[in-house]
Amino acid sequence: MEYEIIPYEVKRLKIKNLYIYIKNGKVIVKAPMRLKDKYIHDFVTKKSKWINQKIKEEQEQSKETEMIEQKDVEKLERLVKSNIEKYSKLLQETPNKVRIREIKYAWGSCSSNRNITINKKLALKEEKIIEYVILHEMCHLKYMNHSKDFWALVGKYLPDYKKYRALLK
Repeated sequence: MEYEIIPYEVKRLKIKNLYIYIKNGKVIVKAPMRLKDKYIHDFVTKKSKWINQKIKEEQEQSKETEMIEQKDVEKLERLVKSNIEKYSKLLQETPNKVRIREIKYAWGSCSSNRNITINKKLALKEEKIIEYVILHEMCHLKYMNHSKDFWALVGKYLPDYKKYRALLK
């Protein structure tokens, strides 16, 4: 079987296992301190198909983000602001900060510092989905988990939330 040669950077750390991750199109290998270079090279070569797939996915995500027009972002900002105000009154909870930015791992997040971040890619989604994400993150101000109480609170204000949640998967 023929393998493609992939450029990569090795970071040697006090770890037991070998890890590969892609960041901004760059392949980074985290390796144990004493692992032989040949073993690392063979591992990267064997994983070349997976690596190329991940690089392609990352590039597609970047293109999708670039396609978001300013008018879509402005609409998202308005929806975020109005929904934060709406749910702050209903839940009697207010976040410290609300930001809209690119997030690779989630549609939204709520930190233990009560900061809410909304994924910029939501600008391409329908309003009810945006509302669901905002409500979801606002409910984390009361419950910093996904317990039954958390989901009951989400369901109290958006009974059909499962429909919108499914559209984000």
